[in-house]
Amino acid sequence: MACIWKAENRFQKWLDIELCVCEALHREGNIPAAAWRTIRKKASFDVARIDAIEAEIKHDVIAFLTSVSEKVGPDSRYIHMGLTSSDILDTAFSLQLREAADVIIRDIRRLLTVLEAKAWEHKNTVMIGRTHGIHAEPITFGLKMALWYEEMQRNLARMLAARESISYGKISGAVGTYAHLSPAVEAYVCRKLGLKPDPVSTQIIQRDRHAHYFTTLALIASSLECFAQEIRHLQRTEVREAEEYFSPGQKGSSAMPHKRNPILSENVCGLARLVRAYALTALENVPLWHERDISHSSAERVIGPDSTIVLDFMLNRFTRLIEQLVIYPEQMKRNLGLTNGIYYSQTVMLMLVDKGVTREDAYRLVQKCAHRAWDTNRGFVQLMLKDREVMKHLTRKEIEATCTLERHLQALDGIFKRVFKKSRPASGTR
Repeated sequence: MACIWKAENRFQKWLDIELCVCEALHREGNIPAAAWRTIRKKASFDVARIDAIEAEIKHDVIAFLTSVSEKVGPDSRYIHMGLTSSDILDTAFSLQLREAADVIIRDIRRLLTVLEAKAWEHKNTVMIGRTHGIHAEPITFGLKMALWYEEMQRNLARMLAARESISYGKISGAVGTYAHLSPAVEAYVCRKLGLKPDPVSTQIIQRDRHAHYFTTLALIASSLECFAQEIRHLQRTEVREAEEYFSPGQKGSSAMPHKRNPILSENVCGLARLVRAYALTALENVPLWHERDISHSSAERVIGPDSTIVLDFMLNRFTRLIEQLVIYPEQMKRNLGLTNGIYYSQTVMLMLVDKGVTREDAYRLVQKCAHRAWDTNRGFVQLMLKDREVMKHLTRKEIEATCTLERHLQALDGIFKRVFKKSRPASGTR
């Protein structure tokens, strides 16, 4: 990813665009064949020379053009004909952002593969689901992974859409009116570069496209933070249902040798804040003065490389984290039993309602037994079986047959089929 943002790659894209324009002008008869041959053969640049020129003249595109002109000679007068700096800058920026999107898309697809494998592996690994941090009803760890997989599928679709939205170029001149170049030149250049001509532009490509791109990066980063935060919770000493892999020789604390901390997850959570901040900058770049100003330019030199590099790092780090994640099914079972079956409370309440009891009365009866089970560390089902008011409406057989984990998880197969579009893992998937 970092190579996309190196000066050499940026200047090469500038040169590619200039050469495409020259080729289009040559095809129109506006650059003599001999001059085009010279330009095509000799056009190149020297990064150190560009830097030296820019230090004096304080204009990066002119410094670049001067370096190229020194290589080409007199025929360089045909280079940059009718163009403005932003024709080159914005079209090149689109190319760089598209390249970065391709890297991120590959990262997401790899993470999806890992999440799918983990989901199937732990499809039936039962654990307690939590709301507000409190035990709710049973789920499975595989279902949690399927949820993350589905969210990352949406992020993949968003990233593909952002790639499409940013894949536009403009060669329309100083205020977008094609006063000195025909739209045909723009069409030719964009086609050669694999871009689409922006249907209408000012001196720049409008920054709502870029805001779409960077807010998409922020959404992906926020999803990763959501997942990483869950791992941090599951690794807490009081929970310990899952844990980041702790490699031989690794140390967790300078003071406490016993520590095994969720440092990778915490790292992902911290970096997500950066990507969201960059998205805010992109949003603030949308309103510019008239046909353009330059307030967006300096910010984009930071947020372009930084946000894409950070997200690339986050995706790779989180993928390795999931690949190596240590799962503790037995601890999940122990935690499931901490509240003595009170997670069956809704099941019993609905059974009572089905028998004709009002919802309010059913809620009261079940809540009384559930709180007693929780407060006295006694079995919820056993308390229900001893409650005279409850047993007026239900039988032991009905309660014991209905208060089962299987009933809670009866839709699991259907959910997995809906998410993964198949009822069993593909060959080679755990």
